[in-house]
Amino acid sequence: MEQGLDALRAGIASVFLGHPESIDRVLACLLARGHCLIEDVPGVGKTVLASALARSIDCSFGRVQLTPDLLPSDILGVSVYRREQDRFDFKRGPIFASIVLADEINRATPRTQTALLEAMSEGSVTVDGVTHELPKPFMIVATQNPTDFHGTYQLPENQLDRFLMRISVGYPSAADEARVLELRPSAHKLGELKPVIDAARVITLQERTDAARLDRSLIDYIIAIATATRGHEALQLGVSPRGALALAQASRAWAVLRGRDYVIPEDILTSVQPVCAHRVISRGSLADTGADQTSAILREIVQRVPSPA
Repeated sequence: MEQGLDALRAGIASVFLGHPESIDRVLACLLARGHCLIEDVPGVGKTVLASALARSIDCSFGRVQLTPDLLPSDILGVSVYRREQDRFDFKRGPIFASIVLADEINRATPRTQTALLEAMSEGSVTVDGVTHELPKPFMIVATQNPTDFHGTYQLPENQLDRFLMRISVGYPSAADEARVLELRPSAHKLGELKPVIDAARVITLQERTDAARLDRSLIDYIIAIATATRGHEALQLGVSPRGALALAQASRAWAVLRGRDYVIPEDILTSVQPVCAHRVISRGSLADTGADQTSAILREIVQRVPSPA
């Protein structure tokens, strides 16, 4: 792994004592210019992981605690009338930051959730007919509790599709949990984290990710996986072309994280679940993302689709 990424990963790992793969997933989203949705039960370190990433990069950071009474203007900003100058000035919201933590995103109403769509897909927001560019790099790290929890709303399919990856933190091992109880890193070390990489270096790494070589045989492999999801009898909605593009970009990022400038089949296989599971819908209910079921279907598909030599 590149030296800057090593330092970034080590800094996050000093605070987030969960599974190391979760850190790599978030870093892959950063390199791929994607957004990350961290879904799991309360108390397993979702917010700590997102906050540690933001504190380890020398760039602006915004945090939004999403609640049912939150309005789109609370995220995007609002035009304020200045009587002295007889004009409206735009007061920017927390979305105008390089790393934005959207905490408990599925506790906000669908109307407020969709306020993030333009920002996530275009890197800009439009308020009162005026388009405002967001800073670069720009990444949303959203956390959410499982949708069967009280007081949560289902994320719309078109918004789920804007997240490059959906990851689950999971419970830590017994040894890691003992370290959490002893060190209490979120209470002490999180506030002491210092940036180890700046925004310009992040952009350079993102450009390196864009340049990672993806052989034509691997492009065909990604298309074959996506096509298999579209024709699977247990799936009502398969992976879209945007999803296939996301899988390719996530595979490039995973290759760069492993110190390579070219993609191998294992990079794709490693990325299939976090990139595709939230983009497919099992038969029975459009509202049913069926995480366990769709994950099993994806495992069956990648076992059936032949991998390039």
